[in-house]
Amino acid sequence: MSNKELTAIPGLALDWFDVHARALPWRVSPADRAKGKRPDPYRVWLCEIMMQQTTIPHGTPYFLNFTERWPNVQALAAAPDEAVMAAWAGLGYYARARNLVKCAREVAALGGFPDTAKALQKLPGIGPYTAGAIAAIAFNRPAAAVDGNVDRVFARLMALKGDWKSEKKHLAQTVQSLVPDSRPGDFAEALMDIGATVCTPKRPNCAACPFRNVCQAHAEGAPETYPIKPKKADRPSRLGIVYVALSGGSVWLERRPEKGLLGGMLGLPTTDWTSKPSVAKPPIAANWSSMGEVRHVFTHFSLTLDVQVAQIDVQNPNGVWVPVEQVTGLPSVFAKAFNLAVKAKD
Repeated sequence: MSNKELTAIPGLALDWFDVHARALPWRVSPADRAKGKRPDPYRVWLCEIMMQQTTIPHGTPYFLNFTERWPNVQALAAAPDEAVMAAWAGLGYYARARNLVKCAREVAALGGFPDTAKALQKLPGIGPYTAGAIAAIAFNRPAAAVDGNVDRVFARLMALKGDWKSEKKHLAQTVQSLVPDSRPGDFAEALMDIGATVCTPKRPNCAACPFRNVCQAHAEGAPETYPIKPKKADRPSRLGIVYVALSGGSVWLERRPEKGLLGGMLGLPTTDWTSKPSVAKPPIAANWSSMGEVRHVFTHFSLTLDVQVAQIDVQNPNGVWVPVEQVTGLPSVFAKAFNLAVKAKD
């Protein structure tokens, strides 16, 4: 790809964005930016943390709920951990929620968000991509925000065929070199939108792409083959048992350890999740019966849980007993087991 073609990318992206920018609840439109309106750093930060590893349709209701309950970083910083974790339930990657609270409290103590990518990266849960996105979008700093969408766009633009790890580093440097001084936030969001709506992983819409005349993958006729990544290893499988203890219209929940998967969340008692069937004893003596299985996919493994249900006469004092109709905010894997047990009971 020639230097002339590369240097044309910011202008092409911004011209496209002025017409096709998505209307999103955390976004200030390019037209409003041009009139001097600036994004709220809190909303930019919150959406960037939330939308990692999820889709905008799935994540948007969570964003709206959070900003209604906690409209600024000071309000979120003052929220109880349990309330934030419960509101986060269903978004997955719960370490992000724990870091969200920690970050909010640090920012509140500082009196506001730092305005550079370097300073932002010192905060809990903020890595290079998120720091670049906040710095560019919220503070108009000339920072690159290179996420999976931008990786894909530039892998195709440059038809990158080498080792993906080293190519990504070169790609990030290229994007940084192209960030315009005048509209870095719009440029960051333009690349995100192009990757999300035009240069999609499958069946990219090259006819609608502002880069089609300078894209090497398009010239080759097979843009969907990029980026060329190493084959992923097979996801291992794990097994376990989850226990749904019911008593007097309530269900027994327990707080998971702060460290580890689903740390700090309220959930159902379980055995360890291992590669072989569990032989552990139930958490309380009762007439347990299996109501079937639930399956859930985590980042690094898939999980199958045998859902064991029992009615008990005396509520165990070592748990949290919640009326069945008031159970909300469970992590998805436990919500699946709870729903299966309740339906079986009914």
